[in-house]
Amino acid sequence: MIREQLEARERDTLAPQAAKSGASKGRVRPETEDPIRPAFQRDRDRIVHTKAFRRLKHKTQVFFSPTGDHYRTRLTHTLEVAQIARTIAKVLYLHEELTEAIALGHDLGHTPFGHAGERVLSALVPGGFNHYEQSLRIVDVLENNREGLNLTWEVRDGIARHSKGKHGMPVSAPPEHRASTIEGQVARVADIAAYVNHDIDDAVRAGIISEVSLPQGATEVLGHSSSERIGRLVTDVVHQTLDGGMTEIRMSDEVLTALVELRSYLFEAVYENQIATAEFGKASGILGGLWEKVQQRPEEFLDVRTIAAEGIDVAAQDFVAGMTDRFAVDLFERLFIPKPWVGPRVVY
Repeated sequence: MIREQLEARERDTLAPQAAKSGASKGRVRPETEDPIRPAFQRDRDRIVHTKAFRRLKHKTQVFFSPTGDHYRTRLTHTLEVAQIARTIAKVLYLHEELTEAIALGHDLGHTPFGHAGERVLSALVPGGFNHYEQSLRIVDVLENNREGLNLTWEVRDGIARHSKGKHGMPVSAPPEHRASTIEGQVARVADIAAYVNHDIDDAVRAGIISEVSLPQGATEVLGHSSSERIGRLVTDVVHQTLDGGMTEIRMSDEVLTALVELRSYLFEAVYENQIATAEFGKASGILGGLWEKVQQRPEEFLDVRTIAAEGIDVAAQDFVAGMTDRFAVDLFERLFIPKPWVGPRVVY
């Protein structure tokens, strides 16, 4: 079979540390292999064809419902992560399709209204809410008419362990907090490399910050443009990982310090900036109102199978987290904003 030939090519050409399709830990439910596509390529294709992936185009990255054509959305962020991740994987002779599948699936569970939406749901959902856990739930349970995608263990592991948080480190995390495959670790580094740089670009475009306001020490190390910084990061990761024997994804202390400094600056100047987040207070009210309303009318909005099996809070979490920004706004208007009364048309 063609698939077996491709699996043999992987064994012959990829680095010893790379994951191999033919040696995958498998799927939760056994299934017949595709005659052409190896397992990780098949997973990548399944993710791209999901409804959750398509909805990312109308979910906030940083700026809520931007009117400009060039601001990033959650979808364009995901594509940039995939590009950076695949570049690193190719140079290191890692499995490119596995790396790409993890990158494309890592944010499927993100809420509407970006990180503000995640904070709102964390307060509403008993036990809290994390978008990476919801991403895994989407591919395991919700997609494909609630049969899930039945992805390989390696892709699921990478999706579940991609998140860093405000203070998490992109490399050198404890084993329990990093992906088990080196491809999953690549996706984690690519995520922060992408969002730190494109969020700077968007914030400059929006007039929130200027290039000259960036931390000078960090830009002297990484560069003075998005292209320079991404190139410096990728080059550093490649050389440090090779020098370290490919046991894990590595980054030099100098570059890591500069990257973390830029991220800290973004949180202070952009993500928690009063101007940029002024509309997020309204977004919080929208999601809070919708959460209450759908729980009051579960038969109209929520999945009855989820309610029966896991409870109304889980069903409400799935519904609200899956919304796009515009769907949430439209539904809120329909449920909470009174419509002008138009009486019968009469002639006097």
